[in-house]
Amino acid sequence: MILPRVSVFRKEHFNAAHRLHNPNWSDDKNERVYGKCNNYNYHGHNYDLIVQLTGEVDPETGYVFDMKVLGDLIREHITDKFDHKNLNLDTEEFKDLNPSAENIAIVIYNLLRKEISTNLDLKIRLYETERNFVEYPTHG
Repeated sequence: MILPRVSVFRKEHFNAAHRLHNPNWSDDKNERVYGKCNNYNYHGHNYDLIVQLTGEVDPETGYVFDMKVLGDLIREHITDKFDHKNLNLDTEEFKDLNPSAENIAIVIYNLLRKEISTNLDLKIRLYETERNFVEYPTHG
């Protein structure tokens, strides 16, 4: 019997500062490419994170995944790590990785993927602003 596949979503929020900067470029090129996002003293965002899991509904629980457990995983592995931090200076993940929204979404995906069974599809949607957001991966 094929069980129905359903997507469940958990929304969380964190605040973080960052600076988009490529150390291999001149200051002029960094300014041209990143503009205000290259501010030497950093800048911050109020990020909204949506974690999507897609899988079969467990006939015993009625769940795709326990949302309390998902919330705890996000808190432990993402928000506790990134909230109210300077991503460039305070986190190992971005010591050598430019903390663009794209890279942040990939890092979040990789951190959570280790904690969630691969029989569930995982997708990350990260809002940097109300109008700017990224999604990873783009398939599945």
